[in-house]
Amino acid sequence: MAFTLSVNGNIHNVDVDDDTPLLWVLRDVLGMTGTKFGCGRALCGACTIHLDGNAVRSCITPVTAAAGKHITTIEAIGATPAGRKIQQAWIELDVPQCGYCQSGQIMSAAALLATKPNPTDRDIDAALSGNICRCGTYARIREGIKRAADGVTSDKKGSLT
Repeated sequence: MAFTLSVNGNIHNVDVDDDTPLLWVLRDVLGMTGTKFGCGRALCGACTIHLDGNAVRSCITPVTAAAGKHITTIEAIGATPAGRKIQQAWIELDVPQCGYCQSGQIMSAAALLATKPNPTDRDIDAALSGNICRCGTYARIREGIKRAADGVTSDKKGSLT
């Protein structure tokens, strides 16, 4: 079937089966490989994208659910205020270790900050509870979210300003 998708502000026409997961449309059809495949069952969060601003797992979201909605992927999250703050905090704190889960982590964190600009630890835990980091960088992820929420920046030596 033919679908028209709005991805990162651009219109794309795709011809795929109506039950094709959005993850595979993004990666295989549109060549946007920033969204990662992890488990294929919405358990790990590596495939997180935004659908009309909400964090969703693209591995279980059929393309039919995305038609007529705005899709944002990791490739464009830096153009949003929350995404830009999260990405800067991630860089400042060297959050990623292997990095595989980080696009999903960033997408979930950006969705959280877009709706709760000053999240509590409980808010952070709830928003990122479905995002798994095998390297265990959870403390740096939480600190990155807090830094982005506070708008704190650091100098080149890592001192907080």
